[in-house]
Amino acid sequence: MNNNNQQPRPGMFTAPDGRNLVFTFILVSSLFLLWGVCNGMIDTMDKHFQTELGLSKAQSAWVQFAHYLGYFLMALPAGLLASRLGYKGGIIAGLLMVAVGGFWFLPATHINTLAKGGIFSPTTAFIGYLAGVCTIAAGLTFLETVANPYTTVLGPIRYAATRINLAQSCNGVGWIFGPIIGGMFFYSKDAAGHSTGNETLYIPYVIVAVVVVVLAVVFFFSCIPDIRMEDDYHLDDSMPGVSHSIWKHPHFVMGVGAQFFYVAAQAGIFSFFINYMTAEVPSIPASWNSSLTGGWFETAKSGGLSLSDKGAANLASVGFFCFLAGRFTGAVLLKKLSAHKVLGYYGLMNVIMCLLVFLKLGWLSVACVFLSYFFMSIMFPTIFALGIFGLGSRAKKASSFIVMAIMGGAILPKLMGAVADKYDMSRGFIVPLVCFAFVAFYGFSWSRLSNAESLNCMKATRSRPDS
Repeated sequence: MNNNNQQPRPGMFTAPDGRNLVFTFILVSSLFLLWGVCNGMIDTMDKHFQTELGLSKAQSAWVQFAHYLGYFLMALPAGLLASRLGYKGGIIAGLLMVAVGGFWFLPATHINTLAKGGIFSPTTAFIGYLAGVCTIAAGLTFLETVANPYTTVLGPIRYAATRINLAQSCNGVGWIFGPIIGGMFFYSKDAAGHSTGNETLYIPYVIVAVVVVVLAVVFFFSCIPDIRMEDDYHLDDSMPGVSHSIWKHPHFVMGVGAQFFYVAAQAGIFSFFINYMTAEVPSIPASWNSSLTGGWFETAKSGGLSLSDKGAANLASVGFFCFLAGRFTGAVLLKKLSAHKVLGYYGLMNVIMCLLVFLKLGWLSVACVFLSYFFMSIMFPTIFALGIFGLGSRAKKASSFIVMAIMGGAILPKLMGAVADKYDMSRGFIVPLVCFAFVAFYGFSWSRLSNAESLNCMKATRSRPDS
């Protein structure tokens, strides 16, 4: 039989009208790299403030609280603005807000200098830094609210989860470099061995501010098509007496919850990574200390060798390399397997990883911390794609609520820190364990919640939940 007249399957980045959207995808993916760097630096801040300001682990978690508070406060305004201005307008607004937050670290550093002179209290200086953290996060909220759903519509829906995971792989690259940059400036020392972190903390943020201003100009002059998502649930139909609320769709509602608990687990593990590595790692052989690892190790109170704060910050990049490896391999898996099933199994694996860390099994537990990065990798973008599945033009509004769920990263790390303060850092992993259990439940339940076999296939028995 001659199949010459059969239409070729559209590529991963082919629009419904046949346009090639590869350049648009690359440009939008640069935003993921940007907020990966910013988030990676945030995750190395806690230990810095614990040392410089004498804060407990629970108190230092105010950094995460300020960061994710910015997401919570701006998620809905970002969704509304994106709906009115389109993807391009939302991206530019977000970039400009990130620039404001980055430049704010200059006066924040000056406030810290005055605090050292007794003019302001250390608490005032800490609040000054938190204001910059919150403002940057507010700008990143615009970018995440717009860029995440935008990647899902830059081609056929069957590749939505793959595209968003590929874009989020750029986020993983940024997260690798973020801790290195943070370790370089937050834990820097002068020739006498005295910490200069407070004096140099502003430098990477000012650089970020300059870069995002340039990016805003590039986006302003670039063609960013406003593409609508498929309306599988007919939410955009105009039918009298029929409610089209996104909250009537359990796969979206539970997706918001899953994102809350995932980000809570992620933020807790990322922010207390340095604490874990400097306190829970078994005694390190003296042979590991060489000129190639200068500054990575220090003598512990027990007299043995242990990781220094700077060494642990650099080691965090290894964790993010595992995270990036998980993103790339996950993107391949998601082309072949159902996204919700992959999410379920990865969630289950992280429940096991956290349990093994909790049990304090020496180097096995240390390895499980790094493996948790690998299995976390696909969760955020996959939950996003599953949560907004089939919501048509309301996907932007739904995205804002899923981004708002990032507030979990503000609340649960404080609980994890409190558990660690009372017991130890290993015991604190009981908090992300519970969170990952919920994520696994969502993954395994998604088909029933959405009434769809997969992201590319609605069940024939019921295509319109509102009818």
